[in-house]
Amino acid sequence: MSLNIEDNMDKKRKLEADPIEAMFELNMGDFVTEFLISDDLLEKINNSNRDKTAGLKKQLKELISVYSIDNTLNLLGFNNTDDFVIYNSIAKTTVQMLDIDACHIFLTNENTNLIDIDNDLVLVGTSLENSSDIFKKNLGLKFEDIDNVTVKAFLLNEVHSIDDVREIDDWVPFSELDEDKAVSVVIVPMSSNSGKVGVILLENYQKKTLMKEFTDLVEITAKLFVTSMNLQKMVEETTAALNDEDSAPMELRHLRTELTALIGDLSDEQQIFVEALAKSVDAKSHYQNHHSLKVANLTEKICEYLGLNEKTKELIYYAGMLQNIGKITLPEELFTKKQKLSKEDWDKLQNHPNVGVNLLMKINFLSEVVPYIHYHKERWDGKGLPEGLAGNSIPLGSRIIAVADAYTALTSDRPYRKALSKEEAINILKEEAGTKWDAQIVDVLPKIDI
Repeated sequence: MSLNIEDNMDKKRKLEADPIEAMFELNMGDFVTEFLISDDLLEKINNSNRDKTAGLKKQLKELISVYSIDNTLNLLGFNNTDDFVIYNSIAKTTVQMLDIDACHIFLTNENTNLIDIDNDLVLVGTSLENSSDIFKKNLGLKFEDIDNVTVKAFLLNEVHSIDDVREIDDWVPFSELDEDKAVSVVIVPMSSNSGKVGVILLENYQKKTLMKEFTDLVEITAKLFVTSMNLQKMVEETTAALNDEDSAPMELRHLRTELTALIGDLSDEQQIFVEALAKSVDAKSHYQNHHSLKVANLTEKICEYLGLNEKTKELIYYAGMLQNIGKITLPEELFTKKQKLSKEDWDKLQNHPNVGVNLLMKINFLSEVVPYIHYHKERWDGKGLPEGLAGNSIPLGSRIIAVADAYTALTSDRPYRKALSKEEAINILKEEAGTKWDAQIVDVLPKIDI
C-alpha cells in the first residue's frame, strides 16, 4: 500500500525530530528498513533499541521495588479459601473500629478466581464467628437482581445508608449472615476511577446512625481495596514483561506510565486513609478540636527544626496522627460517662496504645510507625510504659510525639479547664523536662511557630 503525501510529511517531521524513537513509535516497519536504513544505521538502531529496552526494564524493576505487598492493605484479590481468613480479619477489625454489629465483604466474580461460582458478587469475608461454614454455602448476588439494594448500590456506584431496612422492599437478607436481625445498614461500593471490585456491608441490629467520619473511613478503605488490587495486577503484568525478551519499548513505556500512576494513587489514598482514621479516633473520643491533626502538625515542625530526613519526618507525622488509634476500638459510652470510671474502664483506656499497635500491625503500610506509637508513653526517667525505657533508649519519634501530645493537650480546652497559653504550657513542660520529657525537644517549642 502506498503512503499519501501528508502521511509522508508527518513521518518525515517525526523522523527528523528523533529518528530512532519515531521509527518504533510510527511502526514504519519494513518500509523504513527497506527504503531508508542502511545496514550500519540498522545496527545502530538495534543497539539503541536494546539500550532503551534495558533502561526501561531497569526503571520498571525500580518501580516494583518501591511498591511491595507490605506497602498495601494486603487486599489483593481472592484466590483461594485461605484468603477467606484475611477478609474475615478485615471484617472483624471493621466491626471493632466502628462499634457496629456486623460487616460483610463481597467481591466481583472476576476478582475471586474461584470455580463453580455463578454469582456476580461473591461473599469473601464476614465478621461472624461461624464463617467457615458460611463460606461453603457460596453466598452471593447476581447483577440481574437490580431491585436488591446491595446490587443497586454496586451498579450505581453509590453509598446507600438505610436507617431501617424493615421499611423498604428491596432489602433481601441472607439468613446465613444473620441479616434478618439487621435494622440500620450502610452499603459502600469498593470503587475508584479504575473500576469497581465489590461492596462492603455495615450492619447494626438496632437503629443507629453511623458517624460521618466512620462512613468516610470505610469509603477510603474501599478505594484502597481497588487500588491495591489493580496495582498488584499491574505488577504481575510488568513482571511478565520483564521476563519476556521480546517486550517492545512502547509496551514497557506504557507499563511504566500505568505503574507510576497507580503507585502515586496508592500513596495519596494511604495519606487520606490515615487522616480519615485519625478523624474517626477524635470523633469517637469526643475530641472536637482535631487533636490528632494538631499533634501531627506539631511533630512535623519539631522534625523540621531538628533537621530529620523526609522519610523519618513522614513516619513520625503518621505516628503523631495515630498515637491514640487504640481508642477507636473502645466502646463509645466509655467516653461519655459522667460518673467515675471503674477500674476495668480505666484499664481499657490505659491499654489503648497496645490495642492500637495490634490494630496497626494489620494495616501493613503503617507497620513502620508502630515503634513510635508503642513507646510514646515512656518517660525520660524510665518510669513510663510499656517497657520502662529511659533517655535515648526511647525512640526519637516517640519522644517527639510525647512532647507534641502533651503540649497540644495543655493548649486545648477540656471539660475541667480552659486551654493554657503557649507560654504557660511550655513552662509546665520545662518543669518536667528531664523526668517525663526529653529536655532537648521541649527546648525546641519556644523556637518554632506554634
